[in-house]
Amino acid sequence: MPNGRTTFSKFIIEQQNRLETADTDLTALLNDVQTACKYIASAISRGALNGRLGSTAQLNVQGETQKELDIVSNEIFIESCALGGQLAGMASEEMEDVYPVTNPSKRGRFLLLFDPLDGSSNIDVNVSVGSIFSILRAPEGKATVAADDFLQPGTQQVAAGYAIYGPVSMIVLTMGDGVNGFTLDREIGAFILTHPNLRIPSDTCEFAINTSNARFWEPPVRRYVEECVAGRTGPREADFNMRWIASMVAEIHRILMRGGLFMYPRDSKDPVKAGRLRLLYEANPMSMIVEQAGGLASTGYERILEVQPSNLHQRIPVILGSCNEVRRLDQYHADHAAGTDKPFESPLFNTRSLFMQPV
Repeated sequence: MPNGRTTFSKFIIEQQNRLETADTDLTALLNDVQTACKYIASAISRGALNGRLGSTAQLNVQGETQKELDIVSNEIFIESCALGGQLAGMASEEMEDVYPVTNPSKRGRFLLLFDPLDGSSNIDVNVSVGSIFSILRAPEGKATVAADDFLQPGTQQVAAGYAIYGPVSMIVLTMGDGVNGFTLDREIGAFILTHPNLRIPSDTCEFAINTSNARFWEPPVRRYVEECVAGRTGPREADFNMRWIASMVAEIHRILMRGGLFMYPRDSKDPVKAGRLRLLYEANPMSMIVEQAGGLASTGYERILEVQPSNLHQRIPVILGSCNEVRRLDQYHADHAAGTDKPFESPLFNTRSLFMQPV
């Protein structure tokens, strides 16, 4: 390669060659995924020039209004990956049911799950968005896959990654042996390895959470956030910075680059939903990436990657990032569940407080 640079495709091939049995199907599938990401990056970079900004009149299976580029990105993933011969089926955040590959000559050994455009509410304001993907093995001996075949815990993922479309476009990938980042060189149309062996620092003074939901948080999360906001004068004796982008890809990318904690915890805003983020399309792939980079991923009560999925669009609480902060939050949840935590009164989150309106 020019200047000794390693492309995404070359990197995957070299990784597979290190194994006793290289999986050419996985190599081909990951190349199809990067092709989809290139098309999406191009569509997003043109924005209003293509007349594709704004919302549609449609709702997805989650009951959320779809953006024009949500639909376009979903179609790009299907068209790029369905006919390569590596997949038995796909499932997407934007589709109610699975997309089976029914042609026997085109059916393969893997399942692909994806969020085609994470953070799409940010498109109209030109904030970084992304795509998230997860690869599982398909069950053997089945002519057609069903939804139940995708309900595998995150520990069964073969590979996971995301693309981020920002000032530069990148793919971040793990195949279970570390995490690597690739930047799109638009002059040659290839993703180039620029961030090898990404690692998340164990400690951090930065966290991300949507404080508009503060009144719905459980006591362990309220305690944690208040301690951080109290800074040097509080029990943590350190100042913390708070961030919130409303794009999971952008939040996790920042954590991989410099450390941090991301939280979308369980709350009481909608009792039907245990959390906000989708287990199969967002939480599992991001948790695999974070753990492979030395971080931790938890619901507050259990390891995310060990959660047994119950349905395609299951939502789950998410706390992930620098390991020492995740452990602290897990301990706060455990103490609260056991009734051994200290009585907690929050001056920040009570009536007439910084984050609450008078009642």
